[in-house]
Amino acid sequence: MLDITVRTENWQKHVRVSEDALRDLVLRIGADGDRFLVVQRIPDIPDEFIQVWHEDGGGYQLEHRAGVPERHYVTEGGDAGKVAAVMVRWARREVAWDRGLGWKPAGLPLPEPVPELPAEVRGVLEERVRELLRCGYADREQLAEAAEDYLVDGDVRPVSRAQAAALVDRLWLERVQESAGWEGVTDPERITAAFAALEGAGITARENFTCCRTCGTAEIGGEGDEDARGFVYFHSQCTEGAANGGPLYLLYGGFDGSAESAAAVGREVTEALRGQGLAVEWDGSPESSIQVTGLDWRKRLTG
Repeated sequence: MLDITVRTENWQKHVRVSEDALRDLVLRIGADGDRFLVVQRIPDIPDEFIQVWHEDGGGYQLEHRAGVPERHYVTEGGDAGKVAAVMVRWARREVAWDRGLGWKPAGLPLPEPVPELPAEVRGVLEERVRELLRCGYADREQLAEAAEDYLVDGDVRPVSRAQAAALVDRLWLERVQESAGWEGVTDPERITAAFAALEGAGITARENFTCCRTCGTAEIGGEGDEDARGFVYFHSQCTEGAANGGPLYLLYGGFDGSAESAAAVGREVTEALRGQGLAVEWDGSPESSIQVTGLDWRKRLTG
């Protein structure tokens, strides 16, 4: 798999795709509402990407950026196969991946300077953004939206979108640099592996799913396969609790609504988690939540 995230015009997001899957996405674009895709690295680095635009009947416009607007380049990419090969080379960080394409500067204007935030606003906002970064599920766009809205009071909006984005990008890079020193498999990655195994066994498993138990329970039925036997998830409040040093609470059940099915799903969930080396507390009752305890919550950012 390539360590990339691919976003398309039709709002799809593909994380860690294979070379063949990336080629298929390039070959697919062209129809109205599905004319471009943007590829970013994992973890996402601000203003570092490669993207392609294609409309049926036309050619391929390929662009890449390496930081500042002066390093944003554009070229006509030829056919879909050639474009896909270039994007794969970029994703694999090959030396001279951009050779032979006649890149030209895109000529983008320099961004307007972003006003500094007042110290008291910046301090409160940094604390909140760092909390969300520890949780590890939001991308930079989602974090910027959350930062912009966090201190809104009626019609008073003390933080602009540009100020929010600048603060998020600075703290995002800080977290990326911190996580570069992490070694081995982290506890959140063990949870992801356990959830993947449960999904393959017919249990709909979702991480950081919705904002609360009410919403999660209402929506989980529409998430998985039609023949799924049951579900397990944790919502964003559960994530924040675990990221702040507490246990991770898991909500689960059977889709037939019976206590027997819920208990059976609970047993499968605890076995899957313990199989990944995680500590689990559960008394076996379908009325009790499952708690994953003793977590070292180091969630690597994706973007």
